[in-house]
Amino acid sequence: MSGRNRVERKVTRYHRLSEQAKTIMYHYTESGLDNVYLTDGFTIHETPYGEGISIKNTDALHKAIGRFIIKSQNPVTGAELRFLRLEMGLGQKKLADLIGTTEQTLRLWEKHRKKPLSGPADRLMRALYAEYVSVDGSVRRMVDRLAQIEETEPTRVQLCTTRTGWKVEDATS
Repeated sequence: MSGRNRVERKVTRYHRLSEQAKTIMYHYTESGLDNVYLTDGFTIHETPYGEGISIKNTDALHKAIGRFIIKSQNPVTGAELRFLRLEMGLGQKKLADLIGTTEQTLRLWEKHRKKPLSGPADRLMRALYAEYVSVDGSVRRMVDRLAQIEETEPTRVQLCTTRTGWKVEDATS
């Protein structure tokens, strides 16, 4: 498909909300989600190939979409899982390891775009994304630390008893 056809096809994804107000709404399928429409924050402009669309501050837009997904009462779908995973910058294998499933299972979840995730996977994805966009970052650091566990050799731990209970001994002593 030529670049011209691709651009023209994209531009056909906006709809007039009201003929009187001349307001349009853009169907933002570039997000990978079928239910995202923009009422403003975009500009239609002419290109050498026809009309084009520019969207303002896509990072903030994607965070807003992600927050909408995790606050929704509906279960997270495969398409939304993929969106959240990509926003967090995680590969399928890394995310599968983090949530305790196989890469193949994660691929199937994403492939079945409209099918909801199971309860535990849904809740964990919401928690991971909520932490990812938070200022604190403590869960994100924990998730990163957990992801590195498989990449390192097991560490020997030595424990001893004290007056107050068990304690990990310093390995260098």
